Amino acid sequence: MEAIKPYKKDFSYSYALGAFPTYELLRKRPEAALGVYLHSACTEREALNALCKQLRIPICDADRSIARVSDKENVYVVGVFRKMEHTLDKRLPHLMLVNPSNMGNLGTILRTCLAMGIHDVALIRPAADVFHPKTVRASMGALFSMRVQYFDSFSEYAAIYQSGARQMFPFMLTGAKQLTVGECPKPECYTLIFGNEASGLPPEYAAYGQSLRIPQSDEVDSLNLTIAVGIGAYLFSEAGKEKKN
Repeated sequence: MEAIKPYKKDFSYSYALGAFPTYELLRKRPEAALGVYLHSACTEREALNALCKQLRIPICDADRSIARVSDKENVYVVGVFRKMEHTLDKRLPHLMLVNPSNMGNLGTILRTCLAMGIHDVALIRPAADVFHPKTVRASMGALFSMRVQYFDSFSEYAAIYQSGARQMFPFMLTGAKQLTVGECPKPECYTLIFGNEASGLPPEYAAYGQSLRIPQSDEVDSLNLTIAVGIGAYLFSEAGKEKKN
């Protein structure tokens, strides 16, 4: 196996930093795994060797290579994987993030979506790199269970995925409807839309569907993006379960 280099966005591959994200890569996307690098201090050696042998994925010791690609001292496993291209499932709920800029937030949101049963995420450019090792690590490997697709505009997304059955819900501080446990919509198919960390959604998004606002005290100006996504995804997920029952 070749020595690995510090990540660059134009690479056709990326890295899962840490044992848990690497296990998720091997279990969920083994066809994308290119190899696994182990540090001499790795305590997962036996299990990873066995799994890689079963999957016929190269594995080797590489302290220097791991130090080269990781900015943290406690990384003892690196999984190398081929970047994946996806299209979203038209039949299922989607999350849309408009111009997300923080890779840690993006990774955390992917993990939250997976926990709430949402597997499809649309990213409107400019947007953080979903394949950056920081994003992959923040997602704790949830990326490997998701379908993520980039778009240049909302119009591009809508031309493919907006149909009569799909309802759009932009989350805005000036949303026309307050989102509560008792008043959460229960559509068959939907897209939850959130803006970026600094400015939220542009005003024109209010016309793209039923705009919602999450009630909060006036002691803060807004909720953190990851928290807002968690609240919205949870309420819609629970409302969907309630409707089925």
